Amino acid sequence: MNEVFKLDIVGFNAELPILTLPSGIKIAFFNLHGAQEMTEHCGKALAKLCTADVIITAESKGLQLAHVVARELNMPFYAVARKSKKLYMQDGINVSYGSSITTGKAQELFLSKHDIDIIKGKKVAIVDDVISTGESLKGLEALVEKAGGIVYEKLFVLAEGDSKDRDDVKYLATIPLL
Repeated sequence: MNEVFKLDIVGFNAELPILTLPSGIKIAFFNLHGAQEMTEHCGKALAKLCTADVIITAESKGLQLAHVVARELNMPFYAVARKSKKLYMQDGINVSYGSSITTGKAQELFLSKHDIDIIKGKKVAIVDDVISTGESLKGLEALVEKAGGIVYEKLFVLAEGDSKDRDDVKYLATIPLL
């Protein structure tokens, strides 16, 4: 039988599978892909914490979460940082940043001109599923600043490990590094 980590996310009970990363670290794996009820619950809870003008997320696990938050706040658009440059992004921007706990290698984020226009001069909330090492957050912060936005809030469903001690982020629940 596979090990699971039981978690209460502000009233939503979840069982997260425990996975071992190539580094040997074990994590409680949080995956919103296909989890419609959990995504709705978490997105609505994060929307209650958000007072920014617009939100940004990174593909891919943050996409559906950002959609729910934007819908709840009646925002017609939200910005999406892509992990590779797409054909429609010829006039966009990009930043490089360190490796996250799950990727283990340096990363890049790309933003289209359309999304730059959405966040330029605005108070921006970064919305994502999990904060752990903070490297992905650093990449999103750099992208928002490069696009002329103001990093106003940093909202996550889960804070993993020591990230729970950060005073610059808001989150709904915590998970340990195992």
